This record gives sequence, C-alpha cells and structure tokens, in this order.
Amino acid sequence: MTNIVVLVKQVPDTYSERKLNENDHTLDRESADAVIDEINERAVEEALKIKEAGEGEVTVLCVGPDRATDAIRKALSMGADKAVHVSDEALRGSDLIATAKVLAAAVRKIGDVDLIIAGNEASDGRGGAVPAALAELLGLPQLTHARQVTVEGNSIKVARETEDGITHLEASLPAVVSVTEKINEPRYPSFKGIMAAKKKPVETLTVADLGVDAGEVGLANAGSTVLEAAPKPPRTAGQKITDEGDGGTKVAEFLVAQKII
Repeated sequence: MTNIVVLVKQVPDTYSERKLNENDHTLDRESADAVIDEINERAVEEALKIKEAGEGEVTVLCVGPDRATDAIRKALSMGADKAVHVSDEALRGSDLIATAKVLAAAVRKIGDVDLIIAGNEASDGRGGAVPAALAELLGLPQLTHARQVTVEGNSIKVARETEDGITHLEASLPAVVSVTEKINEPRYPSFKGIMAAKKKPVETLTVADLGVDAGEVGLANAGSTVLEAAPKPPRTAGQKITDEGDGGTKVAEFLVAQKII
C-alpha cells in the first residue's frame, strides 16, 4: 500500500491581471481569479495513476488562505481521498524556506508517507525550490523534474528531463518527486467525483497545530524583501515606416539606433 501526499497550491489565474499590494509589495491575491496551479493537477493525476496501479491513498496538502479550499476541492474531485489545509494569517508573505518548513511539519503530522509528489515550480513564484527544500528538511531522496515516474515495490524510478537531456534516477521510498508539464494530461473531474468531493475530509491546521513557531514564518521573517515595485509601462505605438524605395535603409537605420545591429 502506497500512501501519497500531493502538494497543491492555489495561484492567480495566468489570464487575470496580476499585481502587487502597494503597502508591502506581496502578491495581491484578491485582485485576480484564483485557480489550482495547472502543474499541481498533473501532480494529482500522477498520484492517482500510481494509486490505481496498486493500492494506496492520496492526501492533498495545501498551504494557503481560506479561499484555497476551492483548489483542494478540485483535487478531491479528481479522485484524491482526503486533504490537509494549513491556513494561518501568520503565513502571509512567507518565503520558500518558511513554506517548506511548514510543509515538512505537515507531512510529519500526516505520518506514514511513502511518496510526496509536487509540481516542479508554481506559476506565481517560479522559484522551483520547494520540493528540494522539503526533501532536505525531511531527509528524503529527491527526484526532480520528472517526465516519467514508475513505482515498483519499495523503489521509484524517474526519467528526469532538463536542458542537458534525460537522466534516469532511482531511489528507495519514501521520496520526494517533482513533475514537469510533460508528465501526463490530467483528467477532468466527473460529476460523480465533484459530488463525492463535498463529503471527503479536509483537516484544517494552523502553524501552532504543527508546532511551528509563528516567528519563523511570514513576511517579517522572509529572507528577502521587495523595496520598490512599479507596474509595467503601457505599450506604446510602434514606428511605422512607409516604403518609398528606401524602406530597407530606414529599417536598418532604426535597428542601428536601437543598437540591435
């Protein structure tokens, strides 16, 4: 039996206009539509495939505000069995390291975990470091950037794809795996799955419940600070060149002026 934990994050829809809060320069999550990160849907799908190939249980783990319940329910409607939601105002503005510490504490509380699956990076931050940091904190092997995952008994094999090519990795369970967008195509929740998700257990925890000191998380304890931010300037009209026999020359002069050539 394989007990799998899948990390899920709610992020601003990439089709929405995203902006920062003026007072502290953190992401203004209320200004945009919130959705489950697409890479997390692929992580959930991979967990479900592993479960369906044998026996096991899939637990969704999410760190986020109350509205992140929508992302959790999406994962549950796909077929995950239960969820743990870490929601605490003290977590607002936490950096990658603090987030990984909270996730590690939550995994320890869940207990008896054989495999942790995450996306390779979230679309709102793109740090790509949480899976590795989580593995380090838990003392587990990490198999990152996986485009193919195979679980055989107590071992896991991964085809890891990076710009340098494909590397084949193998480790003993328990382990942490992060997947890329090439891993699979996530299923659409069925009506039956959506209705069943409403009855599946979701345990809500605070940092105190996890034994995490609130003084180690949050914006005030982040390792970096945004001092200034400005919205991107509006797009200006381009320069139109009318070809009167010297169009090529005008284009070349423009490119030279822009120091492109």
